[in-house]
Amino acid sequence: MNERPVWYTLFMILLGGFVGAVAGSAVGILAGSLLYRGEGDFFQLVNNPDEHALVPLLTMQGIVSVFAFFLFPYLSWKVARRQSFSYLNKHPFYRSSIVFVVATVLSFIVVDSVIIEWNQHIHLPEFLKGFEDWARTSEDQATKLTKALTQFHSVGQFVIGFLVIAVGAGFCEEFLFRGLLQNELYRGTKNSHVAIWVAAFLFSAIHMQFFGFVPRLLLGVLFGYLYHWSGNIFVPMLAHTVNNGFSVVMVYLNQLGIVNVDIENEEPAPWLAVLLFALLSTVLLYYYKKFLDLKKNTVADGR
Repeated sequence: MNERPVWYTLFMILLGGFVGAVAGSAVGILAGSLLYRGEGDFFQLVNNPDEHALVPLLTMQGIVSVFAFFLFPYLSWKVARRQSFSYLNKHPFYRSSIVFVVATVLSFIVVDSVIIEWNQHIHLPEFLKGFEDWARTSEDQATKLTKALTQFHSVGQFVIGFLVIAVGAGFCEEFLFRGLLQNELYRGTKNSHVAIWVAAFLFSAIHMQFFGFVPRLLLGVLFGYLYHWSGNIFVPMLAHTVNNGFSVVMVYLNQLGIVNVDIENEEPAPWLAVLLFALLSTVLLYYYKKFLDLKKNTVADGR
């Protein structure tokens, strides 16, 4: 079977994502407006959310995520490549991956806190002041919406938030950026590093948050190498879910008064902790790759 050119498949995937975002927004707004029980116009909630907006906005976000990052890109990719989901899993998912991935992601969160703080306080040259002002305004709006989506008033709301922000985003975004785009970029370049970094760049850029671009780029790179080494799309999906889920859980525990750490204040970890967890992350990644290589060699020898 003759394969479609990489550029064509990438175009189809991105077109599918765009159509999915438009369709998902329409369906999401409709679903959200039906669920909204507050006063005022639901269309204005993104800029000025109220206490009744949480579940409707989470519903809308979940629908957009499924449509834009999974359903429509998957259909476009399937038409272009005629492959199934199993194509994304070259190797099995080993239970030991759970320990390695969870420990690595939690360690990396500490390291990334310094990058987050640095990126938040970047100042651009004077001739880019217009762009910086626009980016700051967009960032403030995104932060406001994120805080609104994590103001949980019940266990049920927390569960819905966790499913949408952690599980849904982890599955759908990794499916698109690592499963589809990274695979196609590798097919075109035959260079795993180029594929990983370009996919991570697109992953960070699509969030439209300039002052969070670098830390999200590095997260994307981490997810990309986890996928490249493991050959199983559920590994970066797990990593993404742990990253987002940790933030959601910590926010909720802080709201309940169980922990005093406010993860949304964006203060970096102490440098000693950053250095220790950077070392720990490196060691974990090293041994995880060795573990995966051993598993692959064992399977190969068994053949």
